[in-house]
Amino acid sequence: MFTITARLIDPGALEPDSLLARAGLQKGGPVQCLIDQRVIDYCQPYVPASPDRTLEFSAPPSTEIGSGTVIWNTPYAHYQYMGIVYGPNFQVLIKGKLEWRSRKGRPKHPTDKKLTYDKAQNPLAGPHWVERMKADRMRDIVREAQNLVKRELK
Repeated sequence: MFTITARLIDPGALEPDSLLARAGLQKGGPVQCLIDQRVIDYCQPYVPASPDRTLEFSAPPSTEIGSGTVIWNTPYAHYQYMGIVYGPNFQVLIKGKLEWRSRKGRPKHPTDKKLTYDKAQNPLAGPHWVERMKADRMRDIVREAQNLVKRELK
């Protein structure tokens, strides 16, 4: 009797973690890094702009690229994202202009009033910017990720 074992690939290469790594799909791998960066880049026109552009540019330094979580880190990011006014609020005169403020350290609650967004700098600015960006650009992100996987597997 004659027996031969032919191995075309290393059996360890078929382990799920190894297959994911070969394709660049492991946690923190190149595909996740690309997706995280594209979410930040493509969300930019959807994020409300302020005079100092703090909210717009808070994601890159606050996000660990490759983690799968993008963070807009400002004290008011949640309110802007939800798109509704939280209160109780009161008006104050600042540099000749009436502005709304709320007391520091006091809990804030959602009201039934919607925020209005200045669209001069970012015409697509508004609430729920990630969901709206995904509705417009998800195919682009998936295509870019697929192309990267193909390059990783070559």
